[in-house]
Amino acid sequence: MMVELGFVNVTPGAQAALEAAEQTADEFVIRHAHGDWGELGTAEVRDNQTSLKEGFRVFSAYTLSTGARIWVFTEDDRSMTKVLLPEEFQLTASPAGAEPLSGWNRTWRR
Repeated sequence: MMVELGFVNVTPGAQAALEAAEQTADEFVIRHAHGDWGELGTAEVRDNQTSLKEGFRVFSAYTLSTGARIWVFTEDDRSMTKVLLPEEFQLTASPAGAEPLSGWNRTWRR
């Protein structure tokens, strides 16, 4: 894997979109972990390459079979990866130690 994932958190909105598309978060998280950034432009791909070298946040964007979009972020300290809808981005910011927003969580082993 190119990206250490840490704890994986899927927001309720992303989980609902994935279920509607009959897809799973696993397929996109695995792509993200292996450096398949999905539908990013050249500048964002370069940013991810720098992020891998310098230890910054890594970002991917994908389109589901229904046309809905999801984002995948891995935090700069690689402690957590989040799967969310673009419109949920502000909702995921929570204080340290707060409970995850999703009932679906998975810890990935390195």
